[in-house]
Amino acid sequence: MNSERIIFAYICPAKQLEMKKLHLLALSLLSGLLLSAAWPENGFVPLIFIAWVPLFFVQDYLGSEAIKNKRISMFWLSFLTFFIWNALTTWWIWNSTAIGAIAALGLNSLFMATIFWLFHLSKKALYDNRKGWLILIFYWLSWEHFHLDWDLSWPWLNLGNVFGTKHTWIQWYEYTGTAGGTVWILLSNIMVFHLIKSLVQNGFRRKYFAFRLLLISLLWLFPVFISGYIYSKVSERGKQAEIIVVQPNFDPYTEQYELPPSEIIDRNLSLAMSVMQRKADFIVSPESAIQENIWEDRLDESPSLRQLKSFIEDRQDLSVVIGASTFSMVPQGMEDDHAARRFRDYDKYYFAYNTAFFIDSTDVIQKSHKSKLTPGVEMMPSWRILKPLKNYAIDLGGTVGTLKTDDERAVFRHHNGQFVVAPVICYESVYGEFVAGFIRNGANLIFVITNDGWWGNTPGHRQHFYFSVLRAIETRRSIARSANTGISAFIDQRGDVFQATPYWEPAVIRQTLITNDEMTFYVRFGDYLGRISTFASVIFLLYALVRYWIGRKKEKIINQTG
Repeated sequence: MNSERIIFAYICPAKQLEMKKLHLLALSLLSGLLLSAAWPENGFVPLIFIAWVPLFFVQDYLGSEAIKNKRISMFWLSFLTFFIWNALTTWWIWNSTAIGAIAALGLNSLFMATIFWLFHLSKKALYDNRKGWLILIFYWLSWEHFHLDWDLSWPWLNLGNVFGTKHTWIQWYEYTGTAGGTVWILLSNIMVFHLIKSLVQNGFRRKYFAFRLLLISLLWLFPVFISGYIYSKVSERGKQAEIIVVQPNFDPYTEQYELPPSEIIDRNLSLAMSVMQRKADFIVSPESAIQENIWEDRLDESPSLRQLKSFIEDRQDLSVVIGASTFSMVPQGMEDDHAARRFRDYDKYYFAYNTAFFIDSTDVIQKSHKSKLTPGVEMMPSWRILKPLKNYAIDLGGTVGTLKTDDERAVFRHHNGQFVVAPVICYESVYGEFVAGFIRNGANLIFVITNDGWWGNTPGHRQHFYFSVLRAIETRRSIARSANTGISAFIDQRGDVFQATPYWEPAVIRQTLITNDEMTFYVRFGDYLGRISTFASVIFLLYALVRYWIGRKKEKIINQTG
């Protein structure tokens, strides 16, 4: 009787040694539940270190050549795990759009299951399922890296994001980014799996068990210890910036797009004025706060921008960062651009943007366009086969459909020369390497402007908030976050959060933030772990295909000669 059958005979209370379909489903379901129970913002994060173990047992069982039960595949069992995880952690998408929720949950689960299935096949082809667990780390890192930069990008559940609520554990993200967290999680699960499997297969051997347990404990505790040391050494020594963050709290489905733009600006400025007893350097207002037909070649004609300019006239040192929807004409010859929109009444085309403005006492209004777009809302896939779907973008209010983006990360430069701001708009805060691009372009502060009211008071806006904590650690930049309905807050260079506001209440907060002009290792080199893993994954996958082809050819020869 082989060892795999002994293991599962012990784990499953079945009289027969072959694992029942129900047991496989139960283990897959358990992994999905554990992953969900670990996730922010109310999850018990340490569960992430064992959440994959039940699914690993399923893979180990189905990968055995001795197993006869092939009625259920590794692909669909892993799909169950990942669908449960996606559904229980990002169900709140349903509050804004049912179609978007179905697409996000289904597609993300499908992609994850495909990656795990490829790992399963590679492990069997290369190592007869006896070893090869590290292949999963390479494949999964490659997937997360790829998922950060394509038309269906939805990296909300990249594994390293789970530590947003435990920022004192992952100060070393300034060297690895969230990919380092992914390695930590998967390696921990692999080691726990082997420990449990050894116990079941060989019984309790005290020295072996103690040694394995020591290794696992070191793997769990050493990164936390190192993180604590780094945390204690981070020192903020730059220039001081006095920043006011406004949370106007307009209903994103109604008020924000129905009230006169002047009234929107008035509420933002009135809130800011309540804490302007002394000089301030910045007022930060949310994404999409200005909703009028602002054409970028005629900014001086915008009543809202003139209103803000008038406010700043008597406050020469003050700058305002605020979000808006803007438009520009499509240059001749670019009508086929994926983001080009045709006017209804005549044969001309225009671009729409989700824009951040920087307004100060100078004559120049600086602007930056949101360039990491929310799939299905601000961007539809550019693939030719899906081009007809361009007209069916999910309407969350305001400008919908595919927006035009910037090729470069445009930073805002204060006229005093001391402050350079990274304007990060909403969904962009999910992307570590993207935000690092602003820092490489000189930013010494980060302003996150967002509108998280679409999902209501659900985990969605709270999960989104914790991405900013990760970005602060990766870049060692202080962050001012203005969210229309909350959470607004300040975050220092260690990831500590200050003055977090309640959700769905008007609020204004003020704090001194410190600049930083130094670049972290992660900012310099970006997602290098993802790039290395992608190269290794291609090698493993090609080698597995060659081994599979050779094996099939040998089998065919044997059958012909037998």
